[in-house]
Amino acid sequence: MANSHRMIKISRILLAQLACAALLPAATLPVLHQSLQLDPTETKVEFALPSVLHTVHGIFALKRGTIQFDPATGKASGELVVDATSGNSGNGARDRRMNKEILQSDKFPEIVFRPDRVEGKVLPQGASQAQMHGIFSIHGEDHEIEMTMEVQASEGQYTATGHFSVPYVKWGMKNPSTLMLRVNDTVDIQIETVAKVAH
Repeated sequence: MANSHRMIKISRILLAQLACAALLPAATLPVLHQSLQLDPTETKVEFALPSVLHTVHGIFALKRGTIQFDPATGKASGELVVDATSGNSGNGARDRRMNKEILQSDKFPEIVFRPDRVEGKVLPQGASQAQMHGIFSIHGEDHEIEMTMEVQASEGQYTATGHFSVPYVKWGMKNPSTLMLRVNDTVDIQIETVAKVAH
């Protein structure tokens, strides 16, 4: 009989605890944080620099990348690290000049993006769009940018494409224009990547 009373008492306590948990505001409940690992072998960092004659296209290599974000608040962290010395436009002389005179990659060998918030809903399944805000570090200086993201998610894997522009002359880098060839003072960047949920 004593055991029966004890079991009834324990059951009542558990029910009371469950009822209290149900009444808690959503902000006090645990929030699922998403942690993603980018695959450098499946990542392309492309640049396009328009000129009066044609647009120069090229690529950079991603060294490493991780992103953590809270779907409930949009708060984000992590970093995408690009090898500044890896710029390849298909023209050796042009690339050497880009490294030496514009990026000065011997002094600033890495280009880094550190996200701090995501605006818009990134769905765990299917297509979604969002804006990723953060700090873009290039040529030894930090700049705020916002990247437009298109994301396709499936079974813990995210395929994403991001777009943003870099006003490199405004940010203190040299314009490579010559008397014969004029180029824009802003370069367009596109990132295509595959990220997987880190376990």
